[in-house]
Amino acid sequence: MKKHPLSIPQLFFVVSTRALLGAGVALLASGRWSDRKRRVTGLTLALVGAATTIPAARLVANAKPSLLQRVTQKFA
Repeated sequence: MKKHPLSIPQLFFVVSTRALLGAGVALLASGRWSDRKRRVTGLTLALVGAATTIPAARLVANAKPSLLQRVTQKFA
């Protein structure tokens, strides 16, 4: 398994994109709110989550170890 080290803000961005998408899909599937309110809110959350998926995936794919981690691996 390949490791992708991320900083705390980067990790928060990736997690929040997944949470937005999941919350949007859950709202679309639920029946607690009125149809219009649920559809608009759920669709907005799902679209924002889906639109931010590509930048989040690029962030994870291009993640490199920090300089300190690279130096310690080299001399360990």
